[in-house]
Amino acid sequence: MVTETADRRTRLADAAIDTLAGAGLRGLTHRAVDQAAGLPEGSCSNHFRTREALLAAAVERLAERDALELTLALPESADPDELARLLTDVVITQTTVNRAALLARYELSLESTRRPALRKALRQSGLRFRVRAAELLAGLGVDKPELCADAFVACLDGLMFDRVAGAGEPDTRQIQRTLRILLGGYLS
Repeated sequence: MVTETADRRTRLADAAIDTLAGAGLRGLTHRAVDQAAGLPEGSCSNHFRTREALLAAAVERLAERDALELTLALPESADPDELARLLTDVVITQTTVNRAALLARYELSLESTRRPALRKALRQSGLRFRVRAAELLAGLGVDKPELCADAFVACLDGLMFDRVAGAGEPDTRQIQRTLRILLGGYLS
């Protein structure tokens, strides 16, 4: 029974992410999530009583999915050229295959400016990616990788935002060149 409940909660959180991506925060209702998940009406509100709980579940699920993807995509160590190539693949995947999750994250990020609890949840989930970025930078021999990790993650976020919502859509080579320049700057 625990597995069935956990599976249902995951299914609802995934449906909330899809709903956020497709309809934005205004379209995120318990009923809309039930419909997106293909579950009976009342399922979402049974598992996530409040909108805050539903938003927190979406943040948690996004972090789980991203952590799994990054673990699979990025090795413990790589040289700067290889890391730039691998990170380019991550940017492309995030903006194409995982586009809905990325759009949901942007919706949640903007909403977090008005909801302190959501902001805290996003900061907590983002912290693990900054730690991973610091590890990658340390593996390259970057001086003070913890200090560089915030800017590094911000640059990656900026590349993804520009690709999915910005004025331009840089091609793969341009993204890889940008990342190689960024990594080279940390190493100089």
